[in-house]
Amino acid sequence: MSQLQPPRGTHDLIGEDARRHAHVVETARRVTASYGYEEWATPVFEDTRVFSRTLGDTSDVVTKEMYTFPDRGGESLTLRPEGTASICRALVTNGLTQSLPRKVFYNGPMFRYERPQKGRYRQFHQIGAELLGSADPLMDAETIAMGYAILRALGLGGDVTLELNTLGDPESRAAWRAALVAYFRERAEALSEESRARLEANPLRILDSKSPQDRALLDDAPALEGFLNEDSRRFWDGVRRGLDAFSVPFVVNPRIVRGLDYYSHTAFEFTTTRLGAQGTVLAGGRYDGLVAEMGGPQTPAIGWAGGIERLALLLDAAPEAPATIVVLPMGDDMTATAIAVTQSLRETGLRAELDLRGSVKKRMERAVKANASHVVLMGDEELARGEAQLRDLRLRAQRAVPLADLPALLAAER
Repeated sequence: MSQLQPPRGTHDLIGEDARRHAHVVETARRVTASYGYEEWATPVFEDTRVFSRTLGDTSDVVTKEMYTFPDRGGESLTLRPEGTASICRALVTNGLTQSLPRKVFYNGPMFRYERPQKGRYRQFHQIGAELLGSADPLMDAETIAMGYAILRALGLGGDVTLELNTLGDPESRAAWRAALVAYFRERAEALSEESRARLEANPLRILDSKSPQDRALLDDAPALEGFLNEDSRRFWDGVRRGLDAFSVPFVVNPRIVRGLDYYSHTAFEFTTTRLGAQGTVLAGGRYDGLVAEMGGPQTPAIGWAGGIERLALLLDAAPEAPATIVVLPMGDDMTATAIAVTQSLRETGLRAELDLRGSVKKRMERAVKANASHVVLMGDEELARGEAQLRDLRLRAQRAVPLADLPALLAAER
């Protein structure tokens, strides 16, 4: 066995793992398309400022988890740790802010230097969706409903809980932030060292802290509910009414926050306990200030992302490997004809393989192991009649079929 292994926190996608991964992506692509979303693809590395500006210099992602490196020209580049910032950058740099709203679906690898664990890797993969240019609370509800539709299409609707919160508008949020700062300043000595560093720069991140000494202070911390102005309350009511209209069940969790200033109003997480401790499989929120951070105009937006590895683990069963058709010539001078038959099947959209090596018995054994549904047997007598023997391995039946009829017949039986 080779001593070369995948780097820690990465993994190969082969066989069942690859089929699970592809099923999640294809399901998300199909559902988002039904909601009018188009697919975008952005580079896996960006100018570091795309993330340091938008994620915040004090965030864990920027300070601890980003893979950042200088290129040969001295530019600082970063492997993308998430997809939203790249989508917003693409909106601005491609001059698309004048043609809003835009509905965008994406998928691909992301990179974070963190402790690997079940369903979480240093190179991981996400599906994501962004609605750029809408400030309507009903569209927040529809965007969440679309995520729920994907989870249901994957058979996970009964395994997840939608936890929902409001972050209020900037005015409400600023008042709440001031109250939090005052509260935590009075208790600064009881905070963890990390939270004391965040107190001035990004106090909302303290609410995300996993430190026991920080969490002991959270129950008595000021809640946003007491600082919501009339506009924020109206938006919050609109989101909840919208979710009811889309028949999406939810619970309110005031602890769901986003620690950056460009987030506002809606924040949500779909969580499950099927992976052990409660874990998030798809989450997002409204981020009305992010496009402006990229140099574009003030643009309302909402989006979410889901971890493909975690969603793939939750699937009850992997999709079956696709069945193939094996073309098996039994004469010395049949290679050209066998190639023509195999290509005709492929051009019809069928999965077909040509096997020329070894005895007929060995080739039949390989066909069974390859999950073949049919074997096309071509001998001298059949060829003279313009026919082949078609063996259905599932029904254990065999019959003569004209070569010209093979593609249509097998396509009908697929």
